[in-house]
Amino acid sequence: MPIKARATIAASVLLCCLTLLAQENGVWGAISSNAKSITGDVQLSNERLSIDLMTFPMARIRSLEKAELSAAFDADSSSPGSGSLYRLNVPAAQKFLRKNSLCGTDDTEWMATYVRGNRLQLAFFSGQKPPLFTLEALANSSDACGVFSYGR
Repeated sequence: MPIKARATIAASVLLCCLTLLAQENGVWGAISSNAKSITGDVQLSNERLSIDLMTFPMARIRSLEKAELSAAFDADSSSPGSGSLYRLNVPAAQKFLRKNSLCGTDDTEWMATYVRGNRLQLAFFSGQKPPLFTLEALANSSDACGVFSYGR
């Protein structure tokens, strides 16, 4: 393959990845009852999650496949939308609105995102190992903390 063609493909892949990340970035207003009572509005940037005026560093691990998004967020696997898995550390002692925490007595170690249009869903997980995004694994997981919905 000619160098110019490889460079064009590489640039296209990079642009696609940056576009997907940009969809998650910004301020999101709490929609679901648990988001309204625990986190309130959130803000995502490339390397940070802000909840209730507190900021936590995060690192993007990988994109989630359509089947994984479907399992984690009860999304139609043929629907448009994208998501990612992030590594972060929100201590269990960290309290948010109404003195609530994200994962009860466990540290929050993982966050999955699902963006579709002007809607964002966040799923938080505890545990050292990355969550498995299958229906069976999620149904039997003691590390799943909750799914929160936001919009703009």
